[in-house]
Amino acid sequence: MPAKSTSAQESLLLVQLSDSHLFAEADGRLLGMDTADSLRQVVSQVLGEQAEIDLVLATGDLSQDGSVESYRKFREISGAIAAPTRWFPGNHDELAPMREVCGDADLLDAVVDLGAWRIILLDSTIPGAVPGQMTAEQLALLDEALLAACDRHVLVTFHHHPVAIGSQWMDRIGIRNPDDLFAVLDRHPQVRCLLWGHVHQEFDQMRGDVRLLASPSTCVQFAPGSEDFCVDSLAPGYRWLRLYPDGRLETGVSRVTGIDFQVDYSVKGY
Repeated sequence: MPAKSTSAQESLLLVQLSDSHLFAEADGRLLGMDTADSLRQVVSQVLGEQAEIDLVLATGDLSQDGSVESYRKFREISGAIAAPTRWFPGNHDELAPMREVCGDADLLDAVVDLGAWRIILLDSTIPGAVPGQMTAEQLALLDEALLAACDRHVLVTFHHHPVAIGSQWMDRIGIRNPDDLFAVLDRHPQVRCLLWGHVHQEFDQMRGDVRLLASPSTCVQFAPGSEDFCVDSLAPGYRWLRLYPDGRLETGVSRVTGIDFQVDYSVKGY
């Protein structure tokens, strides 16, 4: 779905769905949670809480098994939100089947201009690896898109975290070359926000004038501040962002209620 035509004088509403970890199987479970069911509940919550959504961002790990069927399922479930949508891969995703399901749609476009804002979507994955990296190609794409943004405010989004979040096991699997990323970003003062997934938890911090945000998973959550892999008891959720023409943003997280979930501790890692 093409991005909406939005006046530069209007605010924008973005919704982030992250780390859904869907399976080909109808009842596929991650650490004991039915991930398709939890995504449906999160989408239902979005529909009940948000109106006039301008863009949905699916920020990686849409799939757990990288199957065509899992991406079809994600497209079908998230498609209940009648808004333009953009995807990019996380470390569990497989780009070829993702592209197959996207077909000729604009789901994988890397740049979206909406009103007074430009949204830049990057691929931080390393094929076959859990940590992330910004390749020379992605950094060039970022630099060129920022140069061409002119007077638009910019939100940059990708899967892996570029800063430490205070969780030892997670901080080993973030972006390996964050200095290269920030060297590009720091040349462009119109950058207002960096948004990512991967960490299955909330994070909200400032780096100079740039807001740094991470968000819950639509399935299992990870415990903040944990030294080793640890699942949290918090419910699945999503993040919303309101972007204003003057560069301000407001944001919040909403979580579902009533999910009956017992962690399967026999599963080590994810």
